[in-house]
Amino acid sequence: MSDNYIARFSHFIPCGVWEGSFILDIFEQEDKEPRPEVLHGDTQAQSSTIFGMAYLLGVELMPRIRNWKDLKLSRPGQDAHYTHINELFSDTVDWDLIETHLPDMLRVVLSVTAGMIRPSTLLRKLGTYSRKNKLYQAFRELGNVVRTEFLLHLLGDPELRSTLQSAMNKSEAFNGFAKWVLFGGEGVIAENRREEQRKIIKFNHLVANCVILYNVFVVSKELQKLALEGREFDEQAVAALSPYIRHHINRFGHYQLDLTRHSPPIEYDLPIPTKKRQEKLAGQATPTRRKKKPKKKRKKTAARQMKLFSAEEGT
Repeated sequence: MSDNYIARFSHFIPCGVWEGSFILDIFEQEDKEPRPEVLHGDTQAQSSTIFGMAYLLGVELMPRIRNWKDLKLSRPGQDAHYTHINELFSDTVDWDLIETHLPDMLRVVLSVTAGMIRPSTLLRKLGTYSRKNKLYQAFRELGNVVRTEFLLHLLGDPELRSTLQSAMNKSEAFNGFAKWVLFGGEGVIAENRREEQRKIIKFNHLVANCVILYNVFVVSKELQKLALEGREFDEQAVAALSPYIRHHINRFGHYQLDLTRHSPPIEYDLPIPTKKRQEKLAGQATPTRRKKKPKKKRKKTAARQMKLFSAEEGT
């Protein structure tokens, strides 16, 4: 899923396989735009070879890794020593191996971007003969370098850890929402044919994206309506809104599709005035300094406005 809460790519995979081998399949076709620059995932979304291939594809892999302390960190050379974290490094980078097979690795990446082979297929084949395949070992060595750098940033940057947690929370929230949308048969895929299974996954994400678009449209209109009435919003209250609301949706009953009905126009640049934004504009006009409100009082105001918005939506 993308950072705007919608699913952009889905792929049906068999049970019992490493999920990270399929996370790069989004780069199979070169004409897919926009191309993601950062990929988030959990522990199974990463390995040393996946880090290496993602790096050559020009994407930053940022997974939330469980038990990362068990992973091996590689020092750039045997003479490299560090004052406080020297014990974290257990391996040394084999730069000669990377330099020797770099042209072969680049040819592999070009084949992937040209759509000639899927990254998942390539990673599985390389992993099967990992002890004898020098190309696999080169990808793994390059991935160890990239993953070491990522883990060091993760250790020293609390903001990065917060970003990874937020991305995974957003992903898990979408999975729960998509599962709620797939209510027929209690969410069980009863088809045995692979093509039908893929269709169910694709259609499920399509319906979920449509509901998300509808929620954003309705919430934006209601906020604009309240703003025209003179209501002011706290930035915390607006930031707490989620497109995964579902209590206003009735999944059961008869559906009547009117193909002649046109949807209302969507204003993508609809302004949502907040107190912080208005104070900033007022501060530009008059340089008088405003006193900051206590933090507890702002939280109560945000909660009260959220309750008010829920009441308006229910009516």
